[in-house]
Amino acid sequence: MPVKCIIVDDEPLAIEIIESYVAKVEQLELAGTFRNAIAAFAFLQQNTVDLIFLDIQMPKLSGIEFLRTLKDPPRVIFTTAYRDYAIEGFELEVVDYLLKPIPFDRFLKAVAKFMHQPTALPVIPKTDTLTDDHVYFKVDKKMIKTRMADVLYIESIKDYVKVKTADKEIITQQKIGYLEESLPRNQFLRIHRSFIINIDKIDAYSAVGVEIGKHTIPIGRNYKNDVMKVLTKNVF
Repeated sequence: MPVKCIIVDDEPLAIEIIESYVAKVEQLELAGTFRNAIAAFAFLQQNTVDLIFLDIQMPKLSGIEFLRTLKDPPRVIFTTAYRDYAIEGFELEVVDYLLKPIPFDRFLKAVAKFMHQPTALPVIPKTDTLTDDHVYFKVDKKMIKTRMADVLYIESIKDYVKVKTADKEIITQQKIGYLEESLPRNQFLRIHRSFIINIDKIDAYSAVGVEIGKHTIPIGRNYKNDVMKVLTKNVF
């Protein structure tokens, strides 16, 4: 069955872009577009949808306020130009948090996450460079603040990941593949199907593993060529 969705955004151009993206995804069926949350609220009183692409900063009623008014809300993907609302996104358990301008490939990843991981939570919006120095991980009902620079490595444990720092371990429900896409590429590197490392924390490496402090992390056979291309850039 198709996934019925609506778009709620006060910017006509933003609606037009997301609408064009929805049209390219066979599984999605657009049930309506709305320039404000009040109109969307009225629509949802009479109609059922599976997914909302929801802007945050809107006049009269913000996307966050709107979402909190819904007793049994559909799943939500935030679409916003601001990073400042990521914590509220975590608390409201949205599927994903997309930063405008939204590339189509990033949109597809968010939709795929909705399709295949309906209970998963976002960690951080994807960026190509590090613009913030920390990230929040959801543990039980708390958001644990962790400095990017403190992370040694991340290990996949089935549907969870273990985030290892020098003085603590954080275990959160998340797929390592989504973290790989979300974390800054200039700082974190996936070296194994089960491991992502902080490049800045490497003490030594060989063709088969990386040493970070007292931890030795294996380099997966399928990752070896790409890993070596990155690690050998600073070899003299």
